[in-house]
Amino acid sequence: MRLLTHNMLASNVRGATTGYPLTLEVTKWCTKEVELNADFIRGLLPKIDWRALVAATRALGLPELLPEDQPPEEEIFAEGAADVEGSAIRRIHHALLEVHVQEGSLVCPDTSRCFPINKGIPNMMLHEDEV
Repeated sequence: MRLLTHNMLASNVRGATTGYPLTLEVTKWCTKEVELNADFIRGLLPKIDWRALVAATRALGLPELLPEDQPPEEEIFAEGAADVEGSAIRRIHHALLEVHVQEGSLVCPDTSRCFPINKGIPNMMLHEDEV
């Protein structure tokens, strides 16, 4: 599961007021290289909950990957930034698209319901009494 996916998921368990953001508990993760597409990141960034993304990178043990506050767009999309190793756009791209959670769980912040992640796939199925 990519952190992009985590950023979009919410719990629909009965009793959950927001169900977002899900707390990420990771036991196994890996990286898979993906070609950077600055236009894709530019279109995606307004839809991303920055605080949830930062919390996810912290849960992975990568506190240095993203700053606490989102960098300004001028810095992220500066001309030539995509070519600079360690630039803001490269770090954001890496966090959203190249980091894959293989095993772990997602925990609802309202109900503490745990959704397992197995082989990179989060199981968000609800039991009958949770609907």
